[in-house]
Order: sequence, then structure tokens, then C-alpha cells
Amino acid sequence: MSDLITSPQNPRIKALLRLQQKSSERRQQGLTIVEGLRELTVARQAGVAVPTVFICPELAGAAQPPSLVAALDKSTEWVTVSKAVFERVAYREGSDGVLALVRPPHRTLPDLRLPSNPLLLVLEAVEKPGNLGAILRTADAAQATAVIVCDPRTDLYNPNAIRSSIGCIFTVPTVATSRPELLAWCKEHGIRTYAAALTDAALPYTTRDFRGPTALVMGTEADGLTPELRQACDETIIIPMRGAIDSLNVSTATAILTFEAVRQRDEMVGL
Repeated sequence: MSDLITSPQNPRIKALLRLQQKSSERRQQGLTIVEGLRELTVARQAGVAVPTVFICPELAGAAQPPSLVAALDKSTEWVTVSKAVFERVAYREGSDGVLALVRPPHRTLPDLRLPSNPLLLVLEAVEKPGNLGAILRTADAAQATAVIVCDPRTDLYNPNAIRSSIGCIFTVPTVATSRPELLAWCKEHGIRTYAAALTDAALPYTTRDFRGPTALVMGTEADGLTPELRQACDETIIIPMRGAIDSLNVSTATAILTFEAVRQRDEMVGL
């Protein structure tokens, strides 16, 4: 355990803030920040390396959290900080006084190990970390094969995305790729693509068959899918709206479609 850091001007705290605020810094160092005992324990149990843990005894308690100590290896450095310093670097309210540097995995499409009947969630140009995090929670809950992000506008390991996912970014294989690479890869692996889009040709999602290898393809909340990706998909589906609005938040829509696919698959095997 290091000496107590009490100044926000400490070089290690300044470096921590740069990592928190700049995606370029995270990419360059191959690090990101995880705040919270629960999220950090999930990351470690998923096999993610944790070089450094910053802990505030006043918030976390005098003893190191036993569950986290058990999950970490002996090479992890523990750094103690004052409450004032921790509150400077914390990015959530009601923090439990634990924050860490982690080395997130970097995956590509060929790295994904596909089962015989994969269920993939594809997001195009996602830009809100909160939406990404919520979709990762859905993917974890449904045991989707992977989340694939085409041409992302946000860092997949943005600390806010990690927080919103409650650590599910580490339990669900997540890949960033381009539209052409995604389409070629899906075709190569016999994966049928379903574009969720508000068009005259779209069919109600409950009428489609998601029991085979499936990719549910979602666009941004503001713009939807690009015409190029929508037209390249095998089918276009819609969640019928019965009220005054014509669309749902992308994370909500993704959850509805995902669990319809799960329902169909469960029925197929008699669950």
C-alpha cells in the first residue's frame, strides 16, 4: 500500500484525470478506468488485468474489500487517496471509494468464437455511452454472443459506458468494426441480418424468425441506420408503435428485439 495521496496536483492523480477525460489517452496507454467495487470485481472475474487500484479508506472502510482482494493478483498496486482527492477523480455519485486502472481486451471480428447458432447485437455509430452500457446489460442478461459496433462515435471503454453497463462490457465480447467488414463477416458465417428501421417495407418483429444465426442491427436514436447498412441487411423489421410517438430509445428497442429472439429460441428447444 502506498503513502496516502492528499493533493489533487499529485502527478498520478493528474494522469488519472487525463485517462478519464481523453479517449486518445486511453487508446495510447491501453488503459481505462473502472469505478466501483461491483464493476471492478466483475472485470477481474472476466479476466481483465488490473494494474492499479486507488482506494479511499474513508469511503471504502479501513480494510481492503475481501472480495476484491481475492479476485486480484499479487502484482496489483494499491494506492490510498484522501476523500478530497477521490471526490476529484470520481465520476459517479455515492461512490464506494474504489477506482482502478484496467487493461481492457481488444477484440476483432476474427477473435469472436461463434457457437453454432449465434445471436449478435449490432449497433451502428453509437455515440451515447449510456445507450451502449444499457445495451451491454441486455446482451449479458440474454446471453447474446457478442455486441458489434460499426463505426463507433464513442470509445467502447469510456468510463461512463462501463458504469452504465455495470461492468457488462467485460462479460460480453464487444468488437468495433466497419460496415463493410461486418457485412462480409456475417455473410461468411451465414448470419442473417435484421435491420430495425422505420420504413414502409419493414415487417413487424414478431412475424420474423430469429431462431437461426441472427444479427439484430440497430441505428442511432437521432438518425437511425444509414441507408447503406439498412439496404445491405437481409430484412427490415419494426416494433409497431400504437401511440403518438414513432420510435423508442435504442436501448429499449434493442431489449425488446433481443428477448423476442430469446423467446423464439427457448420455444425451439422446449424451454
